[in-house]
Amino acid sequence: MPRRRPDHGVRNGVSAVPAVQDAVAGLLLCLVPSLILVEAPYTTQLVTRIMILGLFAMSLQWLVGQLGLVSLGHAAFFGLGGYVLALLGSFADEAVSKSFWLSLASSVGVAMAFAAVSGYLVLRTRDAYFLMATLAFGQLTYFVAHDTRLAGGSDGLFLVVRPELAGHSLGSAPVLLVVVWLCVLIAWLALRRLAGSHFGHALAGVRMNAQRMRSLGYDGLRLQLAGYVVAGGLAGLAGYLATVQYGFVNPESCSWQQSGAVLLMVILGGRRSIPGALLGAAAIVLIQEVFGNAALFGDGARHWPLVLGGGFLAAALWRRSGMAGSGPGRR
Repeated sequence: MPRRRPDHGVRNGVSAVPAVQDAVAGLLLCLVPSLILVEAPYTTQLVTRIMILGLFAMSLQWLVGQLGLVSLGHAAFFGLGGYVLALLGSFADEAVSKSFWLSLASSVGVAMAFAAVSGYLVLRTRDAYFLMATLAFGQLTYFVAHDTRLAGGSDGLFLVVRPELAGHSLGSAPVLLVVVWLCVLIAWLALRRLAGSHFGHALAGVRMNAQRMRSLGYDGLRLQLAGYVVAGGLAGLAGYLATVQYGFVNPESCSWQQSGAVLLMVILGGRRSIPGALLGAAAIVLIQEVFGNAALFGDGARHWPLVLGGGFLAAALWRRSGMAGSGPGRR
């Protein structure tokens, strides 16, 4: 009698693990607005920062997990979203810079336009060449921001006017928390819907076997370019929200170090999981906040990156599928 193979939670070809992950992530997101009732400004700002970086990581997770492309220049879109908002406050009409919808559309639109132009070029390369091409565009953006007077040079730009939504300024921490929460929730649901759509399945097919998809009549370059623009727009949205929270933007937001940091969030959280991007962002921010606290660890707080490096080493050895992976993934 043949032995029955374990299904590991799979029924009718569908794994139950992503559904559990999404349920847990949805529950945590639903609890976030309750922080407004707690008079803790530090906690509110910390959660807002985690969600903004989580949104940034979600944009790269879409690129890595759905398209199978690893980028070292993704921070260019993040920085562009912030710089467009800061420039609107300096040069555009006050009605435009104070309008949440108009300023948001401008920042995300410019990020998507740059993603379309750069993606048309970099998507013609593969593997290490794609990595270097994205790094080149990212550094191009960094040096334009760092070496031009328009972008404020190495000091960056301060936000002159913060946008308003329904008469409420986004300079208020509770208002910004709700807006960021809504953006993360909508982006999460939209990416889930895209991944399960015909467009998402076609992207997955191009990732797994581009030649076969080409024989079926699909234009792999156009499909990947559309997915690349989606990722760039989400990164621009995250950069817009980060600039609103901090009140300024500088060239470091476009640097390759920023691209590497968000890539580590995706790897740590799980490159195949949208909730994993949020978990990876939360883990890195909390490790920095806790182990970098001089009040708790004294002079040893300067060495908090060692704890972070140990976490990545443990994940690489024992949890290769990430924090939100469906299994241990051990070698």
